[in-house]
Amino acid sequence: MPYILQTNQLTKTIDGKKLVENVNIHVRKGEIYGFLGPNGAGKTTIMKMVTNLWKPTTGTIELFGEKLTPTSYEVLKRMGSMIEFPCFYERMSGKDNLQIHCEYMGYYNPGSVDDALEMLGLKEASNKQVKEYSLGMKQRLGIARAILCKPELLVLDEPTNGLDPAGIKQMRNLFQMLCSEYGITIIISSHILSEVECIADTIGIIHHGKLMKEVSMKEISEMNTAYMELTVENIKKAAYILSDKLGLSNFKIMDEHNIRVYDNRSTIEISKTLTLNDVEISSISKKSESLEDYFLKITEEAVK
Repeated sequence: MPYILQTNQLTKTIDGKKLVENVNIHVRKGEIYGFLGPNGAGKTTIMKMVTNLWKPTTGTIELFGEKLTPTSYEVLKRMGSMIEFPCFYERMSGKDNLQIHCEYMGYYNPGSVDDALEMLGLKEASNKQVKEYSLGMKQRLGIARAILCKPELLVLDEPTNGLDPAGIKQMRNLFQMLCSEYGITIIISSHILSEVECIADTIGIIHHGKLMKEVSMKEISEMNTAYMELTVENIKKAAYILSDKLGLSNFKIMDEHNIRVYDNRSTIEISKTLTLNDVEISSISKKSESLEDYFLKITEEAVK
């Protein structure tokens, strides 16, 4: 089975509006797949179809080598998910909510509820009613429920909503541990690129309901272009000097004060030439493209 999940021309239309169109994603077993896109791009729509909450208008979904149908109950038992905001029985405790989940999933493993609560830092609050939980605690409880039955595939929609920076870091460590130690394949959607960049093996970039690119982080790292970033007072004069005096053409004006130079010239040569030609430099540094740069490049190309 080359992919644990793949879609073929997946499309969802509601009231004549295409929320997603002809999406083909490929998720390998044992990887963390980062699903990137701004709010409203179609990430949640796809996750709802993958978890059988919504049915595709056209196209197909394959899970564990089987085509997903409205009656794929056994396939869905092998998944854990948290889509949008998790819902609970508010007047019951966090622990009781998880025990009910085990009951309707037919999962009877002594200690699993306590293990999940401890893993998510909720052990001390396990007997409190969920209505007393903060937004971040409810988010943690939702993740605890998603991982409770040791799924083979974990589908998480914006899982770090409501968490503070320490909580976000803890979740990143947890997801990496679940993937490496338990062999759980994880799909995480997010509009925060830095979160995904830290943990994803593969990313899928979705924009206006269409999958723009599917690429491994390793490929992005290998294709990343090193560049020099200059901050200057007179951007027009600096651009003229780079072109006329240094013969450079591979540079890009980012805004009224910043230029990126994609050339292997030394910082000393460039700064010296600019200074000798009365261009005041505020800063000059070497950098490499981040996932954010790559994401913006792909989405900007889609608009053109």
